[in-house]
Amino acid sequence: MPPKPVTSETARRRRRPTKAGTVLTHELIVATALRMLAEHGAEGLSARRLGLALGADPSTVYRYFAGMDDLVLAIADELIHQALSGWEPTGRWRSDLRALGTAIHGAYLAHPQAAQLTANRVSGRSNEIAADETILGILYGAGFQGEAAARIYHAFIDQTLAFAALDAASLALPLEAREADERQWQATYARLPGARYPHIAAAVPLLVGRMNESAYSAALDLLLAGAAAELGG
Repeated sequence: MPPKPVTSETARRRRRPTKAGTVLTHELIVATALRMLAEHGAEGLSARRLGLALGADPSTVYRYFAGMDDLVLAIADELIHQALSGWEPTGRWRSDLRALGTAIHGAYLAHPQAAQLTANRVSGRSNEIAADETILGILYGAGFQGEAAARIYHAFIDQTLAFAALDAASLALPLEAREADERQWQATYARLPGARYPHIAAAVPLLVGRMNESAYSAALDLLLAGAAAELGG
């Protein structure tokens, strides 16, 4: 049986409100799904629960999305939209890439459960395409061409999304588990015998204050410094 066609935006707006008086839109469904992910995690996101939250029949979701995976891709694109909405170019390529990477990383961490579900996905949607075009445009404008631009773009976006997934996984942990992890550098590593673990013992005073924070900013600076070195400054 062929999949049901997704209803056009015009047709959606012609539909009558739900019993609760809500006029459904693509944006409302995505926003509600984001809220449900924050409250219940990925296992709590289903057409049935989404329908209940919207005050609509669960099948209504399939008039807007080809399936739940299609909704997940829309959520991924929404996170990129949120990142782009707060970013403005300056014309300085390192500053622009740093600010854009930080914005994308931050948008995912604002929705850690959604980040875990979407950071490894390729949506092929408008905001993702706009972000890719912007990043490559910055690189080409800086003087990178061909293979160099593609390689740095690849490293930049994969590093950003990898850190987003890693840091989101930590934020999504139950508070008790997260706090237990954060105590390990003081409770375990700082107490290891220096004679047996000399390198850890030497590094611990410097690491205790860092290991519970994201390394994304430092990693991004290293990436951009390496890219700048290729341009000779």
